[in-house]
Amino acid sequence: MTTTLPSEAFHLASSNQNGTNYVENEIVYVQESLPNLSPFIENKEENNDKDKKSTTNKRYMSLLLLNYVLLFVGSLSSSLLSKFYFIHKGSSKWVATWVQSAGFPFLLFPIFLPVLLKYTKRKPFRDFSQKMFLFSVLVGLMIGFNNLLFSWGVAYLPVSTSALLLSTQLVFTLILSSLIVKQKITFANLNCVILITISSIIIGLDSSREKSPGLTNKNYFIGFSCTIGASLLFALYLPLMEKIYQRVNCYQMVIEMQLIMEIAATVLATVGMACDGGFSDMKKEAERVFDKGTTVYWLTILSTVVTWQCCFVGTAGMVFLTSSLNGGICSTALLSINVLGGVVVYKDAFGGFKAVSTVLCIWGFCSYVFGSYIKMKKTVGRKNNSSGPSTELIPIRNSDGIS
Repeated sequence: MTTTLPSEAFHLASSNQNGTNYVENEIVYVQESLPNLSPFIENKEENNDKDKKSTTNKRYMSLLLLNYVLLFVGSLSSSLLSKFYFIHKGSSKWVATWVQSAGFPFLLFPIFLPVLLKYTKRKPFRDFSQKMFLFSVLVGLMIGFNNLLFSWGVAYLPVSTSALLLSTQLVFTLILSSLIVKQKITFANLNCVILITISSIIIGLDSSREKSPGLTNKNYFIGFSCTIGASLLFALYLPLMEKIYQRVNCYQMVIEMQLIMEIAATVLATVGMACDGGFSDMKKEAERVFDKGTTVYWLTILSTVVTWQCCFVGTAGMVFLTSSLNGGICSTALLSINVLGGVVVYKDAFGGFKAVSTVLCIWGFCSYVFGSYIKMKKTVGRKNNSSGPSTELIPIRNSDGIS
């Protein structure tokens, strides 16, 4: 057994005390030298549930591509299916309006599935305020009225003509975006708008020869005017959504807002159907009017419901990830595909005027894409040189969920 003398014990205690004081002083010095990390630690779980937009994030391009695919499939398929409904003696414009928004239950899957799979800790609709809810309802009613105008246009005009007339929304989008969200007008987007607008003018001058058999000049004018009106409302919808998306950094919230808007639009269409004969006429139309039979009728309705949801979700995602003008340009660029679809599937006339219009539409879109690519490349280069690669955005899985 080792015995410690009193003098040795005093010396040992003194050295331990000095050593402890030295360590404490070093700790205090290090704490003062380091930046204050408490705000980051306190907000760690909150930040983990947010999806912030950043073009340098590795998930950005995959999500952007997904939304563009949804927009492509939805735009082409919904246009062809809507025309298919009217060609085979479907006549209810309220039905054509209703199917554009009635697929909102499908949006419950991307909203609640990540929670059920424990992919995120964020609860659906957690960040919704009364103001955001009211805004979503009002925009949804506007979408419902826009859907009705679109249905009237499709009912009276060929797919190719209505598709190219809808491209006039680019002019409205550019003007309204500059007023609402202060969109900067550049050579790339102005050149694109001018080219696609010229293509619409050309097709408008030539479209009077494409009236369907039995279509009166009055109904043709109604279809033409309704299509232009739908373009204007859609152009207003895009910058309005970009304005509200400036306060949204979570992609799940985009889908949640879309759900509320589609419900409001469906309520409007349902009220219109009830006043115009209700769903009983829809059943009679399927059994007695539609010349392809009841089964094909309901398959057409169901397919149209699904494809319209793809179209709207893709558009909303494009606006959220990029801008309202970019979303409008991408939507308009797909109109040339719709033109070719109408020609291939329904044998719409495709003369010299329409060919020139399609070329101008594609030319304008390509010039915009090239200008945007150059701009994004320069922006990413500046960010990488100044602060290194960003890790923000959409959605990144970690141990706590999504950040």
